[in-house]
Amino acid sequence: MNKPKVIVTRKWPATVESRLQALYDVQLNESDVPMTADELKIALQTADALLPTVTDPITADILSVPNKRAKIIGNFGVGYNNIDIAAAKREGLVVTNTPHVLTDCTADIAMLLLLMSARRGSEGDRLVRNQQWTGWRPTHMLGQKVTGKTLGLIGFGRIAQAVARKAHHGFGMKIICTAPHAPVPDVLQEFQATYYATADEVLAKADFISLHCPGGVATKHLINEQRLKLMKPSAHLINTARGDVVDSKALIKALKECWIAGAGLDVFEGEPNIDPGFLELDNVALLPHLGSATEETRVAMGNRVLDNIAAFFAGEEPGDRVA
Repeated sequence: MNKPKVIVTRKWPATVESRLQALYDVQLNESDVPMTADELKIALQTADALLPTVTDPITADILSVPNKRAKIIGNFGVGYNNIDIAAAKREGLVVTNTPHVLTDCTADIAMLLLLMSARRGSEGDRLVRNQQWTGWRPTHMLGQKVTGKTLGLIGFGRIAQAVARKAHHGFGMKIICTAPHAPVPDVLQEFQATYYATADEVLAKADFISLHCPGGVATKHLINEQRLKLMKPSAHLINTARGDVVDSKALIKALKECWIAGAGLDVFEGEPNIDPGFLELDNVALLPHLGSATEETRVAMGNRVLDNIAAFFAGEEPGDRVA
């Protein structure tokens, strides 16, 4: 019996690629260059499964290509707003993602950015590297204390709760949050957290804001000029969610004019193209989308994709089906 044909759009961890090669007739991407729209269309026509990543735009135009052979799209990532889900459903394609396995590592990055922003870590690193540091002095590069401060979480899913756990138990931070639906009391009790019905309330009360909402039309520019003005002048904004949740121009203005003290960003609108205004600022910490970037997590994500397509090919319901 012939093995199912699988096409992988980017380079994956070696151990996962080896497993793919053992199980399937697989086309890997050794160059790690993103596939074009035409290449993605051909992949849907020639493979039984397409395995894209969160940076591959799988549009309605691509999904509607005629004579499709593929029946499943196994997305490498917990987010799937890179895929037109409505179009996938219309075309009869199953879509899966990789939840759960990247929770702690993404939460670690949120805490890293929070600390970098509060204690001016990026700025200090540049000072030393540029040989501009002249020695310790009592008033040099004063940042803000993190321990005991109030952390506001916009969204309260798995990653937000992992951040709350690290911040509350590790740094004694007070946790406040908002989400579309109120969390169950037991979850709030674990962190002695207070729930607010609106993001505006959280933004006004927190010393640090960490974003944990999905991307998409409903949350595009959720953090805009009006909401940034609600934050304390001493507050910091942390984004490890999706770049388009924040209006970049508004945030640059807020940082430049000191409406808020700082920001830490792992995701950006239009990434990898970053608004050059960020590069001119000292009070922002910038990371290249490292949320899940540990060996353990990326291997686990790849294995999760493989588990999903294995279930599908066996005639079973994939565990992480989103469409």
